[in-house]
Amino acid sequence: MPLSFDMPLEKLASYPGRNPRPADLDAYWDRALAEMKAVAPKVELVRSSFQTPGAECFDLYFTGVKGARIHAKYARPAVRHGRLPTVVQFHGYSGNCGDWVSKLSWVGAGVCVAALDCRGQGGASQDPGGVTGTTLRGHIIRGLQDGPEHLLFRSIFLDTAQLAGIVMALPEVDPERVGAMGYSQGGGLALACAALEPRIRRLAPTYPFLCDYQRVWEMEQAKDAYEELKMFFRQFDPQHLREREIFTTLGHIDCQHLAGRIRAEVLMGTGLMDTICPPSTQYAAFNKISAPKHVELYPDFGHETLPGFDEKVMQFMLGM
Repeated sequence: MPLSFDMPLEKLASYPGRNPRPADLDAYWDRALAEMKAVAPKVELVRSSFQTPGAECFDLYFTGVKGARIHAKYARPAVRHGRLPTVVQFHGYSGNCGDWVSKLSWVGAGVCVAALDCRGQGGASQDPGGVTGTTLRGHIIRGLQDGPEHLLFRSIFLDTAQLAGIVMALPEVDPERVGAMGYSQGGGLALACAALEPRIRRLAPTYPFLCDYQRVWEMEQAKDAYEELKMFFRQFDPQHLREREIFTTLGHIDCQHLAGRIRAEVLMGTGLMDTICPPSTQYAAFNKISAPKHVELYPDFGHETLPGFDEKVMQFMLGM
C-alpha cells in the first residue's frame, strides 16, 4: 500500500494531533450545551412543494442559539409501521443541504432523513453575524478576534446537536436508531453532532474537515478550504506573535478534541492522497474515539468520490 502523502500509515494509526487542546474545553462545551437547551426552538414543519409517491417532504425550521432561524430538509416514508431509523446529514463547506432527490434512496430504504443548512453558507438558514474583524471569507476564523464564545462554528456545532435532538423527538422516529453522516465539512459536523448529542447511534464521517488546524498550517496546506488560516495570520498576526493563543482558541472548535465524547459506532472513509483535509488531521480525531470504529482506506484517492463508500455507509446505517 502506498504512503499517505503526509505520513506513513503506521504513524497515522498512532498520530495524537498537533493543535493545542484548551484547558477549559469541557466547561466551554457544557456552557454551550446549556445555552442551546435554554432556547425555545419553535419547530415548524412546512410541507414542501416537492412531493413524490412513497415520500413526504418537509422544510423544517427551528430557532438556534443567538436567535438564528435554522432550516433543514426532512423526508420520511409515506407509509410507516412503527418508529423508524433516521439519518441526519451535513453538507460540505459553503454548500447547502442538497436537493430532495438525493434523500429519496434513504426514504426508499425505510429511513427518515434530515439535512441541515449550515447558518451563513449556501442554504436558507440565518446567520445573525455581529463579530469583530473579517467576514470576507472563512467560517473557521469568524469571531476569532472576539474570543472562543463568539466562534461561528460554536453555533454551527450546536445547530447539529439541536437538529438531532429535534428529530429524535418526532413521533415517527426511533430515538435509539439515529445516525449522523457527511462529507468534508459535513464529516466534521457529523463528528461534532455525535460528540454533543451522545444518543447518536452510528456515525459515518467521510474525510472530515475541521480537525487539527495547526497541523494543516504546519504542512503548508492552509490553502483551498483552509486558506482562511493563513489569511487570518497575514491580516491580524503577521509575525505570529499570538500563534499559540490563536491555535488554542481554535482548539475549542477542533473536532479532534470533541472526539473523546463520541459514543456512536464509527465508520470513516479516508483517501490517503487527500490534500484538502490531510489524512493525519482526520486520524487526529479518529484516534481519540474510544467507541467501536473502523476506517475504510482509499490509497490512490484524494478529496473526491470514494467508490463504493456510499453503499458501505447505507449498509452501516441500516444495521442500526
